[in-house]
Parts: sequence; C-alpha cells; structure tokens
Amino acid sequence: MGQADLNHDGGAGTGKAYGARPLRVMAGLFFIIGFVTWLNGPLITFVQVAFGLGPVGAFLVPMCFYLAYFFCAFPATALARRLGLYCGIRLALGVMAAGTLGFGECVGRQWYPGALAGLSVLGAGLTLLQVAVNPYVTLLGPAAQAARRIAWMGIANKLSGIIAPVVFSILVMPDIGGVVARLAQAGPARQHAAMLAGFAHAVVLPYRGMAAALLLVALALRHAGLPDLRLTCRDVAPPTGRMPARAWVGIGVVFVYVGVEVMAGDGIGLYARGMGLAVEQTRFLTAFTLAAMLGGYGLGSMMVPAVVRPAPYLALSAAMGVGLCVAAIMAHGMGSVLCVALLGLANAMMMPILFPLVLHGAGAWRARVNALLVMAFCGGAVMPQCFALLQGAWGMKAAFMGLVVPGYGVIGLFALGAWRRAWGLGRAA
Repeated sequence: MGQADLNHDGGAGTGKAYGARPLRVMAGLFFIIGFVTWLNGPLITFVQVAFGLGPVGAFLVPMCFYLAYFFCAFPATALARRLGLYCGIRLALGVMAAGTLGFGECVGRQWYPGALAGLSVLGAGLTLLQVAVNPYVTLLGPAAQAARRIAWMGIANKLSGIIAPVVFSILVMPDIGGVVARLAQAGPARQHAAMLAGFAHAVVLPYRGMAAALLLVALALRHAGLPDLRLTCRDVAPPTGRMPARAWVGIGVVFVYVGVEVMAGDGIGLYARGMGLAVEQTRFLTAFTLAAMLGGYGLGSMMVPAVVRPAPYLALSAAMGVGLCVAAIMAHGMGSVLCVALLGLANAMMMPILFPLVLHGAGAWRARVNALLVMAFCGGAVMPQCFALLQGAWGMKAAFMGLVVPGYGVIGLFALGAWRRAWGLGRAA
C-alpha cells in the first residue's frame, strides 16, 4: 500500500495515479455523505408529526446534527492523522452506523432525546468521514487534476441529495397528509397515541437497513485494496503570532453560508407550509433544492475559472441569491416556494469557491484554518433554529428572508473584498 504526505500548506496530490477503482469507491462514499446529510429536510417534517412538535422542537434535528461539526472537527482531524485516512474512513462509517441505528430505534420507541443523541453520533461519524475522505481524494493522483476529482465527488454528493428525500418520503411517510388528518380527528388520547406510535415505528426498518449498509461498506473497504494514504506533517515550524484577520472573517462567512444552504434545503418544508401548501406537498421540496444545486454545480464547473474568476462568480452568486429572495417576497404560494428552491442554483458554487479562497488567505495557518472551517459547518445548526424561533413572531416569510438576505449580503461583501484586494483565488485566477 502506498503512502503520501499532506503538508501544512494545504496539501497536494501525490503525483501518482492509483487508477479508477479508488475514485469509484470514493464517489460512493460521497454519495453516502449526501444521502445522510440531506435526509434532515424530510426528517424535520417527520419528527414534527411523529412527536407532535412545534418548529423549534423539530429544528433540533439539524441543530444536533450540525453541532457535531463544531465539537468534533479537531478531534476527528487528530484521529485521521494518527490512524491514517483509510482507517479513519472505515472508523467513521462504523460510528455513522451506530448513530443511524440509535436514531431509528429511539424514534421507534418515541424517545426524542435519544433520537437527537443518535443524530449527534451520526454527525460525529460524518465529521470524521469528511476530514478523512476530502484529503484522501486530493491525494489520489496528481495535484493538477485534483479539482476534476473533487468535481466528480460533488456530483455524486448532489445526486444522492436529490434521491434521499424522495426515497425517505416514499418509504417512511407515503401518506403523511392522511396521517395528519386522522390525528386531527382522533378521539381518545389512547387512540391518538397508538396512531403516533404506528407512524413513528415506520422509520425503524429503513434505519436498520441503513446502519447495516454502512457496516457492510466499512467491512468491504478492508478488502478493497485501497492505498493507505496518510496525513503527516513535514518538518515545518508551527506558525507564530496571530492568525490573519481575513482568515477569521472567512471562517465566519463559511458559518453564514452553511446556515443559508441548510435554510434553503432543510427549511423549505416549513416555509412551504407557511405559504399554505399541504404537508404532503412539501415532502420532496428538499430534492428540488438539491436538483437546482446540481444544475448550478454543472454550470459553475464550466464557468469557473475558464470564463469568470472565482471571487467575481461568488459575488454574482450572492447577488442571484438576493434576487431570488426578492422574487420570493413578491410572489405567493407555490411561486414563492419555487424561488426558495432555486436558491440551490445560487448556492451551488459558493462552498467550492469559499473553502479554497479562505485557505489561500490563511498563510502558514492553513492546517488550523482547515479544521476551523469544518467547525464553521455548525452554521447549519444555528440559523435554522433562529428561523424556527422567529417565524412565530415575525411571520414565516419575514423570518426566512430576514436571515437569508443578510447572509447573502455578507457573502457578497466578502467576495467583493477578496476581488478588490486581489488576495486569494481572485488574484490567482
């Protein structure tokens, strides 16, 4: 098995090509990441019905999931460095299997705190998988072709994000509108509880299947003959002084962006119900947002950097997001909801541009900034919960737009600043 280094300067490919098989395996893992991550949208609707929760309680789902990035980013990075990326990936899948099984069993027993704990374990495993699989793909060949490899991984991720909400909705809540109607007409409390128990138990078998699949993948990787690539530090002196202010600003912008992305993907169901859509009409809306993201990803891959430099494209994407929000404010009902789904088109290239842009401006602090950027994914926990808290007092549309529009403004200002000062990718492109 081959080994490779990823130094503190952000890493590079090994210069050695390992063939197509490892890339196919990694694409499968990115598919798993997307499948697990983008189940949160329909899960919010599911737990709201199964546990009789309001928006604040239901939005604890993404909160617990994304907070794991904050608490586990540095430990996961250290673990991946010590075990090696290959072993880190296998361990991550095992942890994800435990969290998946725990979540399904606790939901089946209608124990919501236990279900949230299972989601936290799942998020911890996913954090380890993220910090291991991304550099692994980078090291699977020459550095000059790393962007192409990552692009294919992104496509696999978005495709699974489209499929996951549809599969979940069909398997777990095919008649959620009927369930809600019957619950409203249920007589005695015992009858009401029995109906909720039956609905909640529908999640158990699919989540057992997902846990078994994750364990099988972890075991299969042992015999996949993949190269044992490792994160090792070369003899580079640790950075001295303070981390650049622009690195901290960039980390904050990533925090805001992830919140905006999760709002468009996971918050669209609650937004749609606030616009008057029935619950059965909102089941697949996360898939619509992800389909728009996939289209934006394809368009951006062709445009950047061949036609437009990264920083200007980021500014244009933020402007598109603001424009779609204005259109959603002016529209009503399904028209407003479709504008929110199209935010996926504006969001698609933001992270592929932001992540390397911030790392480029971090100088000698790139290793630490890389872990801090993963921690910043907890923006997906904070902004949706603020939305759930504010929508009762402000109204659905005002709460959503009052968070998302300033978020796009922050991203746009950061992009314009990077472009004007000619640091980061805006200078390199």
